[in-house]
Amino acid sequence: MLYYALVFLVVALIAGVLGFGGIAGASAGIAKILFLVFIVLFLISLVSQLFRRRA
Repeated sequence: MLYYALVFLVVALIAGVLGFGGIAGASAGIAKILFLVFIVLFLISLVSQLFRRRA
């Protein structure tokens, strides 16, 4: 999932440099959403590992 966030970020950067504002904005938005989902899933994984070790 982090891979896809990075791909959309690169697409957004390239589209921004070439002047495609709509595509750049959409790609940047998708990259932000995917990155936030990745962070949330990572934090849930860490918390579940902590509770699993204590039990």
